Amino acid sequence: MRSRKVLRKLMLFLITLPVLFFIFFPILWLLSASLSTQVELFTVPLHWIPQHPTFQNYIDIFFPSQAASSVPRTFAVALLNSFKIASAVTIICIFIGSLAAYALVRIPFGMNRGIQLSIIATRMIPEVSLILPLFIIASSLRLINKPIVLVATYMSFALPYAIWLMAAYFQTVPVELEDAARLDGCSRLGILFRVVMPISVPGLVSTAMFVFLLAWDEFFYALIFTSTLAAKTVPVAIAEFVGRYVANVNGMMAGGILAAIPPVLVALIFQRYIVSGMTAGAVKG
Repeated sequence: MRSRKVLRKLMLFLITLPVLFFIFFPILWLLSASLSTQVELFTVPLHWIPQHPTFQNYIDIFFPSQAASSVPRTFAVALLNSFKIASAVTIICIFIGSLAAYALVRIPFGMNRGIQLSIIATRMIPEVSLILPLFIIASSLRLINKPIVLVATYMSFALPYAIWLMAAYFQTVPVELEDAARLDGCSRLGILFRVVMPISVPGLVSTAMFVFLLAWDEFFYALIFTSTLAAKTVPVAIAEFVGRYVANVNGMMAGGILAAIPPVLVALIFQRYIVSGMTAGAVKG
């Protein structure tokens, strides 16, 4: 019996190895290429591990020299822009989404379910069909090349997800706790901020993580609404490593590694809340 268990674990391990390799190989190749020189990267036969690793690609991003191209010099600013914009979108979506989700879940007025479906149905509209009216509005308000235009447009697709996810999680909060708080004299807002949201921290964190990643990875709106360094984001900055006649592949790889660090750090820090939020929201109790 013991030998069968050992054999099962060994078989599971052997099956898992190719899957792990398939998942982590692109990341390892990204890291290897970011530490290679341009000559070594295109050497035939290919060097999977750089023979002369260098951090020059990262140095050009954070401490650019006059010899470095303009794209690496602007990448650090784009990183900061992306973090500010994604953080602003996350905070606003969590605040407004919490109010809307709680109202849809706990205040019955006959159309709650229909409103929830209509909110999430807005995400079925293709982004390309909205870009022209949004650009005309932003241009008339003189918001082009300003971070606020990205915050507003990102909220248009992130807020429906936030409302939908938090509404599903708020439904798992026992109504008896809210009734007890109401007997103690709490208002609706008091119940939300003092009772429901502290209990719903795992759901709020997982929703915030999801919204942050949506805003961090968005490329299409950022490409259309920004052309200067004032609001340029990381996805646009990475795309600019490929020029008309030359491609700075090493710089692009280094930029990809740097762009992946903030979401990974956030996921590692809040991993416990994310896992519990994803599992608790699936069971109503």
